[in-house]
Amino acid sequence: MKPTTILLLYLALAGLDLLWGVFLAYLNWRSVRAAGGKVPPELARSVTKEEAAKASAYSQARLRFGLLEAPLMTLPTLAVAALGLFGLLDAALGSLVSGFPLAPAFSRAALFFVALSLASALLSLPFSLWSTFGIEKRFGFNTTTVRTWILDGLKGALISALIGLPLLALLMVFMDATGGLWWLWAAAIFSLVNIALSIVFPLVIAPLFNKFTPLPAGTLADRIGELADRLGFKMRGIFVMDGSKRSRHSNAYFTGLGAVKRIVLFDTLISTMSEDEILAVLAHEIGHEKRRHVLKMTAVSIVLAFVGFWVLSILMGWGELYAAFGFSEPTKEAIMLIFALVSGPTTFFLTPLFAAWSRRHEYEADAYAAKAAGKEAMASALLRLNKENASNLWPHPLYAFWNYSHPTLRQRLAAIARVEG
Repeated sequence: MKPTTILLLYLALAGLDLLWGVFLAYLNWRSVRAAGGKVPPELARSVTKEEAAKASAYSQARLRFGLLEAPLMTLPTLAVAALGLFGLLDAALGSLVSGFPLAPAFSRAALFFVALSLASALLSLPFSLWSTFGIEKRFGFNTTTVRTWILDGLKGALISALIGLPLLALLMVFMDATGGLWWLWAAAIFSLVNIALSIVFPLVIAPLFNKFTPLPAGTLADRIGELADRLGFKMRGIFVMDGSKRSRHSNAYFTGLGAVKRIVLFDTLISTMSEDEILAVLAHEIGHEKRRHVLKMTAVSIVLAFVGFWVLSILMGWGELYAAFGFSEPTKEAIMLIFALVSGPTTFFLTPLFAAWSRRHEYEADAYAAKAAGKEAMASALLRLNKENASNLWPHPLYAFWNYSHPTLRQRLAAIARVEG
């Protein structure tokens, strides 16, 4: 296959991916707009007109933002690829580091990815500002300051560099030192690294951004302890995160593996929910653990890592592929970038499969919570979360099918009502 044909095929697939995403977002925006903020009949007793009006306005604002952001973030990348500018950058860096006495190949790759990261950050900067200090502030959700926002960005960049650059060096070593089966060793080691990071994240990385404090003693703590004992759930603890430092959105999540697993509650969640509702949310998170959802997702991610590295090893020997993206020589950073560019457009049709799998997990966790904490409490907690986050009450069915990792509110409430026992 000629380089020009490869490039045109990539541009066509990437364009199809973009257009399909924009089309789905447009359907979703039109669905919300057509509803006119009217409360769905099934929620007439649970959602006020004011809450529905806010959810409608907020959903439309977020969707309009997405309709603008998606093409403006994607089209520059496609233009750079079509013009061969990635290859020109790599060649220029190759000339720059040619006289380096130590690790010129790694220096070239590191500088290449640092340059791309900086370019991506600059491109996304206005969208991040608009989202945080425009839309989120307008609807009363944003509580972060410019200083905190800047520090978050700097911390994120530093952590990415401290983790990413050593992993890049390790991958390049595997490519050079382990022969044709380098991908097998690399996939195994990187899978172990990902597991290690999932353990380290709640203990080391997350506290760099938020403060996590043990849930204070009281009736809530006592009831949570009783619930955990009754369900046979062992963990390091329940922690409260100062989510209100950045946003008024509410959430809860399960993190960590093995002995360091913990449940994290946003302080905004605790301040707005009743104890029964909080227990239902906790039971939902425990349900994910009891149904082994985290373990299953970890296993699938490991399988995908092996498949990804195997595909990468095959692509490495395809000379026309480098030329298609403007690279004059087959460098390691070139094939890594090309793989990153083509993986999305060539697999976007798998999105609804993973979304459906995730929704199945959510149904199972909801059912577990409904039995453990009561159907009324679980339904009330979902309604409260929807209200506090002004979530979309009128998603388009096709958009939800393709993108939603969680069932819609009405689907979840209907499923909870059918739970027996």
